[in-house]
Amino acid sequence: MTTVFEYLDYRKYLKDVFEERKADDPHLSYRTMAEALGLDGSNFYKILQGRTHLPVRCQSRVLEFLGLSGRPAEYFLLLVAHSRERGARARLEILERARQLHDVARRPLEDRELLFYRDWWVSVVRSLLDVHDGRAIPEEIASSVSPAITPADARAAMELLADLGLIKKTVSGKWKLADAHVTAGGEKKAQAVHAYQRQILQLASESLHRHPKEERDISTLTIPVDENSFQAIAKILRESRRQIQKQAEATSKPTRVMQLAMMLFPVSSPSEVRR
Repeated sequence: MTTVFEYLDYRKYLKDVFEERKADDPHLSYRTMAEALGLDGSNFYKILQGRTHLPVRCQSRVLEFLGLSGRPAEYFLLLVAHSRERGARARLEILERARQLHDVARRPLEDRELLFYRDWWVSVVRSLLDVHDGRAIPEEIASSVSPAITPADARAAMELLADLGLIKKTVSGKWKLADAHVTAGGEKKAQAVHAYQRQILQLASESLHRHPKEERDISTLTIPVDENSFQAIAKILRESRRQIQKQAEATSKPTRVMQLAMMLFPVSSPSEVRR
């Protein structure tokens, strides 16, 4: 299925969507799709050919027809604005705003690669390679981890990361991340991630005593919600996580590794609304 984030030209996106839908419905034509968008057939064809632009009056109908909302819809409209803009600087600014809406690239982990989640410090060692500019010296890595691990643990973690292909050696002999982010899904993978998350939550609890307040940011919030507000808050947290990952990607010279645990969970059972 075509995703709008793969495109920099909204007209190419519209054309590919048309081709996809026509493959499912041979009766679909430029004319019928144009009518659905509030356009005449000839004008719609010119838009797909890049000879003219989508009228502003049709944008809401186009978003509805494409099934775009939220971040994908905002991205599509930025592509439209970019195509209309004449100024070079303004075009670059629009593209940068659009880039910020992209999902971060994540490498899905296969079953064998779930060993990555076995010990919490493996992910820390992986990130510390960036901090240490690719120098994989176990003693240096181990002394940077908090709480402390042994050089043997650090060495085993680096060997595991290399064996799984999650880090790779450059021609200069330094190590770098093979992928910026990793993810796991499926029941078996979820079990491995849940075990890892329990370790992280334990670390978060211990951090209250291990690290001074100035070096951490841990807070709690207890709130009453209904299903709609719960879904809205969860969406805000997902978007915040994506923005944080973008910020991490933009960090050219990291100085330390931080662990972020975003938690939203029930502390009461649901009840019927009283009227």
